[in-house]
Amino acid sequence: MSETTDDLKPVRERMHAPATYQPQHPLIAEWRPLTAEDLDVVVGLQQSIDAADHPNWLATREEVEEEMGYSFVDLERDSLIAFTADGRAVAATIVVMPPLQETLVRSFLNGGVHPEFRGLGIGRELLAWQQARAQQQLAGSDKTLPAWILAYADERAPQNVHLLKRAGFRVARYFVALERELREPVPTVEPAEGIRIVPYSPEWSAATLAARTDSFRDHWASQPLSEEQWTSWLGGTFRPDISFLAVAEGENGDEVVGFVLCQVTEDDWESQGFTGAYIGMVGTTRAWRGKRIAPALLGRTLQACADLGWEKVTLDVDAENPTGAFGLYTGMGFTQTNSETCLIREF
Repeated sequence: MSETTDDLKPVRERMHAPATYQPQHPLIAEWRPLTAEDLDVVVGLQQSIDAADHPNWLATREEVEEEMGYSFVDLERDSLIAFTADGRAVAATIVVMPPLQETLVRSFLNGGVHPEFRGLGIGRELLAWQQARAQQQLAGSDKTLPAWILAYADERAPQNVHLLKRAGFRVARYFVALERELREPVPTVEPAEGIRIVPYSPEWSAATLAARTDSFRDHWASQPLSEEQWTSWLGGTFRPDISFLAVAEGENGDEVVGFVLCQVTEDDWESQGFTGAYIGMVGTTRAWRGKRIAPALLGRTLQACADLGWEKVTLDVDAENPTGAFGLYTGMGFTQTNSETCLIREF
């Protein structure tokens, strides 16, 4: 955006909150908000969508339950599900505006249409509702910050990119999926003097969240995670036994200055064709960069996964990450597989 933050008026003064869109489609007998009782229906629908768009990973029941249960998600206003006359759920969404905003107010469009019901206009109706709800969320903010609606589309689902572009979104960023064969030797890298590598354990939770907040400040569109989001992330598929921290002595004692945090979803192994882990977060605090922390942490994680007899480790990286992360990963033996597009509307 050409304006600086100082030039901006509060979001609520810059944009109009539209009326709630009332979707209509001849195949849909009922559109209504989600309820907690819909959890299993939504999980099944979302996994069918995922299996078509990115079969190597499917949303887990825990992830869907967490999103539906966040304190900052009002299912009555932020969600929608569509049923056919015979009671089949064929489309669903939750529009999420995370609670912490330092440089950007964001609203995310999640969900989609069952593969068997695509190309019939249901997606256009769903997206119209999503956009109206996202604009309502953003228009309620008093922050003098840029305001974006964001949606993600895997390269294997180009129809989603086309739908979003027709609705006024623009491609803003590409995220690259990388994988690393564990049968190849893992390089041993030691961090600079004074830094030690330790396994993740719960007593480091608050310090790791602080390190994540600092290290992600220069990541595109990233904002701090709330305590609720952080606690949720550390549940479910998080694997502390293959996650590692870099710890150094700071002004107030030991502090976390780097981290590699991993997730494992064994249910995905059959569809992705290999066993292994997903690196969900990697970071080095800004004051400690250039001290071989990230490669040292990655090496520990790769070796830990190899020792378990797994075949690959995967991760996703912003193709334009300013910290040089893409080069770091390829230098550690990662190779590109797929990519995901982030599309936005700015206000």
